[in-house]
Amino acid sequence: MISPELLRRYPFFGGLSHDQLVELAKVGSEEAVDAGHYFFHERDELDHLYLILEGAVAVVIEIPAENTHQSVADQYNRQLHTTDVVISAIGPGEVFGISALIPPPVASAGAKATTPCRVVAFNSSELLQTFAQDCAFGYVMTQKIARVFRERLHDMRIESLAQVAR
Repeated sequence: MISPELLRRYPFFGGLSHDQLVELAKVGSEEAVDAGHYFFHERDELDHLYLILEGAVAVVIEIPAENTHQSVADQYNRQLHTTDVVISAIGPGEVFGISALIPPPVASAGAKATTPCRVVAFNSSELLQTFAQDCAFGYVMTQKIARVFRERLHDMRIESLAQVAR
């Protein structure tokens, strides 16, 4: 468990009641990782929503590596040689792993620490149980998550345009 007061500092949690912050804090644990750490890869099953306390994280998608022979068998077996493209760079106060709260909880992109990071990892199955018991809380959090999705889709569109321009 973490302190609810820690969460109160971040705008993402603005508008939540003290009781709701306590419920979030109960399922959160603080973690520290080194630069280069992958929290998860695209298509991984997710079990945590993350809040960045310190450091920076790149939301990445994998694309086939250029100038590399890719056999049909490699493509079929998802054994492609890939490279990461950053679609969003996020920092303190921002959340990622948001697909953990949307069934099925599968990552639509990867997340990689670009600097040493401190994060809060929220157990998503416990969060979803809490939301099922308090639908108003679940609704508010769903609205917050939807805003993050919208921002990340915008970031991805901008990155796509930048790739085309190159």
